[in-house]
Amino acid sequence: MILRGTRQKASDEPDSGPQRALIIASFVNRVGNGLFNTASVLYFTLVVHLPATQVGAGLTIAGLCGLAAGLPAGNLADRYGPRAIWLTSLVVQAATMAAFVLIDSWLAFTLLATVDRLAATAGNAAGGAVIARAGGERPAAFRARLRTFVNLGVVVGTLGAAFAVQINTRPAYTALILANAASFACAGLVALLGVPNYRPLARPQEHRQWSVLTDRPFVTFVALYSAMGLQYQVVSLLLPIWLSSHTDAPRWTVAAVYAINSGVCVLLQSRLGSKVETPRQGGRAFRLAGLMFLVSCPLMALTADVPVWVAPVLAVLAVCVHSVGEVWESSGGFALGFGLAPDHAQGQYQGLFGIGFDAGQALAPLILTGAVLALGQPGWLLLGVFFAGLGLAGPPVAAWAERSRPGKPDAEAPDAEAPARALPAAASETPAR
Repeated sequence: MILRGTRQKASDEPDSGPQRALIIASFVNRVGNGLFNTASVLYFTLVVHLPATQVGAGLTIAGLCGLAAGLPAGNLADRYGPRAIWLTSLVVQAATMAAFVLIDSWLAFTLLATVDRLAATAGNAAGGAVIARAGGERPAAFRARLRTFVNLGVVVGTLGAAFAVQINTRPAYTALILANAASFACAGLVALLGVPNYRPLARPQEHRQWSVLTDRPFVTFVALYSAMGLQYQVVSLLLPIWLSSHTDAPRWTVAAVYAINSGVCVLLQSRLGSKVETPRQGGRAFRLAGLMFLVSCPLMALTADVPVWVAPVLAVLAVCVHSVGEVWESSGGFALGFGLAPDHAQGQYQGLFGIGFDAGQALAPLILTGAVLALGQPGWLLLGVFFAGLGLAGPPVAAWAERSRPGKPDAEAPDAEAPARALPAAASETPAR
C-alpha cells in the first residue's frame, strides 16, 4: 500500500519524468503541425500546382483510408506495448512529411497523404494508451493538462507560419514542411529518451481483439463524442465562411476568433479539466458543453443582423462561450474515453475512439456547409439544439457505461471524488513511452 501510494503520488505530479517528456514531445510536434497546417493548402495549390478540388479529394481519400489503422494499431499496442507502435508512427510521419517536398503529381500526393493518415491514426491509438499509462491514477486530468500545451504549440506554429505565407515562395513553404517533418523526429527522440517502455498488461481469458466493438455503452459514447466533435469545425470552418459571406464584419475578425478560441482553451483546459475525472463527471461535462453550444450558435447567427461595428464584438463573445463549451466537451471526452477502457485494452479502445472522432471530422464539412450554412440562421439554431440534445444524453450514457463496468459502482451510488480508474499494482511500469 505504501509503495502504491508513492507511485500514485509520483504519477500525479505534473512535472514527473514521463509526463514532462510527453508534454515536451507533444508541444514540439504540434508546433510543427501548426507550421504545416497553416500553409499546406497554399503549398499544394500554388507551388505543386494541384487544383483545389484535387487537393480536397486527395485529403478525403487519405482521411477515409486512415481510419483502417485505428483498431489494428491499438491491438498491437496492447499486445506488444504502446511506445514502440507510437514511435514507429512518428518515424513514418517524419518520412512522409519530408517526402511532400518532392511530389509533382496528384497520385503521389494522395499516396503520401494516405500513408501519413494511416500512421497518424495508428499513432493516436498507441499514443492514447501511452497517455493512459503515464497519467497513472488520473489519466483524464493529465490529458487535460497535456491538451493545454498542445493548443499552445499549435498557436506558436501558426504564428510562425505567417512569416512564410507572407514571403510566399517555394523555399519558404519547403522550410515549413521540413520543419514539420523535423518536429515528428524530435518528438520521437524526446519520447524515446524520456518515456518508459510500458510492458503489456496481463489480459483476461475473455479478452478478444475486437471486444471493444461489443461494448455497447462505449460504442454509444464514441458515437456521441464523434457527433459532438462537429463543434471543432464550427469555429475553424463554419464561422469564418459565415462572417465573410453573411456579415459586414472586418476580415480581421476571422483571425481574431481563431486566436481567441485557442487562447481560451489554453487558459482554461487544465483548470476545468482537472475537475472532470470520473465517467459520471464526464457525462455532466458533456451536458454543460451542450448548453454552452446552445448559447453560442444563436449568437454566431446574430452577427448577420447587427451593425458592422457590433458584429466583431458579438463574434468574439460567441467564440468565448463556444470555447468554454469546447473545454468542457474535451474534458468529458477524456474522462469517459480513458475511464471506461479496461487497463489491458487501452490501445484498442483509444483506437476506436480515434476512428469515431476522425470519421466525424471527415463528415463535418459536408454537414456544416451543406446543411447548416444552406439553411442560414435557422441552421445555426438547429445546430445549437442538436448539440444541446447530445449534451443531455451524456449523463445517462455515462451512468449506463459505469453500470456495465466490472467492479464499477452502480449509477445510484454517491458520486465519488476518487480517481476514475486505478491501475492495478501489477501494472507498474518499466521505463517507457
